[in-house]
Amino acid sequence: MNNGKICVSVCAETADKLIEQIKRASDLADVIEIRFDCLKKVEPEKLWSRIKQFRKQFDGKLLATFRPKNKGQGGNRELSSEERIEFWRDSAVDEFVDWADIEFNFDFKRPKGHKGYLRAIFKRFIWSFHAFGAVPNDYNLNLIFTKLSDLTSDKQINNDSDVLKMAIRTHDITDTIPIWKLLGRAKSENKQIIPIAMGESGKWTRILGLAHGAFMTYASLDAGNETAPGQVSARDLRKVYRVQELDETTDIYGILGNHTSVSLSPYIHNAAFQFHNLNACFVPLQVHDLDEFMRRMVKPESREVDLNFRGFSVTIPHKQTIIKHLDYVDETARNIGAVNTVKIVDGKFYGYNTDAQGFIAPLQNSYGELKGANVAILGAGGVARACVYGLKNAGANVTIFARDLAKAESLANDFQTSFQELSKTKNKTPKTDFKDFDILVNTTPLGMKGKTETETPAQAAQLKGLRLVYDLVYTPFQTRLMQEADTAEIPKIGGFAMLIAQAIEQQKIWTGRAAPIKEMSQTALERLQ
Repeated sequence: MNNGKICVSVCAETADKLIEQIKRASDLADVIEIRFDCLKKVEPEKLWSRIKQFRKQFDGKLLATFRPKNKGQGGNRELSSEERIEFWRDSAVDEFVDWADIEFNFDFKRPKGHKGYLRAIFKRFIWSFHAFGAVPNDYNLNLIFTKLSDLTSDKQINNDSDVLKMAIRTHDITDTIPIWKLLGRAKSENKQIIPIAMGESGKWTRILGLAHGAFMTYASLDAGNETAPGQVSARDLRKVYRVQELDETTDIYGILGNHTSVSLSPYIHNAAFQFHNLNACFVPLQVHDLDEFMRRMVKPESREVDLNFRGFSVTIPHKQTIIKHLDYVDETARNIGAVNTVKIVDGKFYGYNTDAQGFIAPLQNSYGELKGANVAILGAGGVARACVYGLKNAGANVTIFARDLAKAESLANDFQTSFQELSKTKNKTPKTDFKDFDILVNTTPLGMKGKTETETPAQAAQLKGLRLVYDLVYTPFQTRLMQEADTAEIPKIGGFAMLIAQAIEQQKIWTGRAAPIKEMSQTALERLQ
């Protein structure tokens, strides 16, 4: 348990919509940030009149932000210094709002500065700095920290003290290290800080910050209505990640990949941890440079941050490159040549592969006996390796199809299977014929939510004659390939079945407990819907 706050940031062009959002946020937020820079210029006065009607129920909760789009502060419209000064001098601001978020480089026309009329008006200040461009290093962030500290009141930490907020845009997870380190400095200097690494790679800082002493974390009212990159919805922070229940001893697990924003793993595994009442949390860890992540954030002898990592789920593209960082690899993972599960015990790293079992169980349930079945595997990556391994053990005949023939040949040689090119026509539509196969398995990311969502590795005409289509992509729930299978009237299995099956095995490895299948599946399905 910690003392951190959840701040829901609301943003709308009209006062009516903003009031609606404020009311909805009241049950989820400890603090509600009103982004006045989202409003049209004529709307703030209307908003004040509406706030009067329900001011008492939000006493102590309202935070005003009037951030310019210019000057790199991430606002929603261009604002001159004169407009900003006029806004903060408006008597309605201090009458209805408890907190003020002020950018650290804002000119207050001193000597009537922050320790003058503004200090008398507001109960509390958040002095903020935002960097949306190049990632600042340790030195630069510490300089900004010092400048922000100079703006704060002289009071020690208490309910009336000011708060520093520093938010930087990150591209890879190791970019988050400098901002995270400021938690330690703030604690040593008796300051309160909100450190935020923006973007998908920094999402973990929003989730784990409160557990490590951050004063507050910012959340969106709904998924899709984020006011800053990487924000998590307030409902997810409370219900999925349980951020206010975490502390520095919480066991941390996470998914390692380069496209974690669409992953359902946090919902699945956190449901299991919550079911067993474990002090554990599963977070998205967007990693591009795996070697740097392991060196700077994980390995005990070289890490720069103190996070209580206990295990990882490993996905594209790290399932094979993770192996060199492990102290032990179990027989299945060694035979497959890919690891999707890491368990950390006393500084040692143990690798497993639950993909093979997770893949084969739903297939056998739907198809039956696999011995002698002719199976086409699309793709030659880490997941394909697990599928080929499982199928060969079950006695199936496997042919690997891939665009990269060298990768396909390498995988085929490892498992003594045949391989072919996954070809396309000049207009980039698939043309490979699968009429001689019983089962087609897609292990490629084609059809995954995002850039390739409308694509398919095979069309209905190519599926004729198959007895089953198995698409391992699970988001969206109904992929383009599955739609093509419907058109061809071919039975199908989606990737959701494998996702749950392999996650069940991961829970057994990490916790030694039976996985709550119903809770894990239900949570993931609700998210998909």
